[in-house]
Amino acid sequence: MEKLEQMLQQRYPQIDFKNEKHLVTDGLLDSLAIVAIIAEIESLFDVSVTMEYIQPDYFESLEAMWGMIEELS
Repeated sequence: MEKLEQMLQQRYPQIDFKNEKHLVTDGLLDSLAIVAIIAEIESLFDVSVTMEYIQPDYFESLEAMWGMIEELS
């Protein structure tokens, strides 16, 4: 999960990914940011994010994104 957190902090240094639990709901990540994050996740973790995972719930927090990556691995 550290690799994911580092990538997110580099891309979005203004967001506290360790503590924020409502990234999409609170408007910290929009659809364009999610698309960019998906591309980074696919590259970094050698996974393919399928359509069923392209939902706000999977991007609400660092832990939610990590859970998705684990499911896809």
